[in-house]
Amino acid sequence: MTTIQKPTAITLTLTETAAAEVQKFMAEEKVSAETAGLRIAVLPGGCSGFKYSLNIEERPLEDDLVLESAGVRVFVDGFSAQYLNGVRLDYKSNFQESGFAFENPNASGGCGCGSSFTV
Repeated sequence: MTTIQKPTAITLTLTETAAAEVQKFMAEEKVSAETAGLRIAVLPGGCSGFKYSLNIEERPLEDDLVLESAGVRVFVDGFSAQYLNGVRLDYKSNFQESGFAFENPNASGGCGCGSSFTV
């Protein structure tokens, strides 16, 4: 039986633009800035094997890694941590679309929609 060791620390960066967007969502959700944060998760699925998930949550779970980037608390579960080390989360907005964009050095491939990846 193979066991996956939960990393004790990872590097995950939010750009200033992404942090500002997250803070807007947190204000709309009316959550406490002292305890709430952004959950970034990796889930099986998507057209390339894994997909990203972003949610505002009131507090971390007991076994979450809790990080801070650009003034935003970030919650990452043990499964997701192994795929998120070194990730940079940005927020892009142009004439046709806007949304969060992941730059993941662990991904060996991706899809056209940019929301799923292969390792």
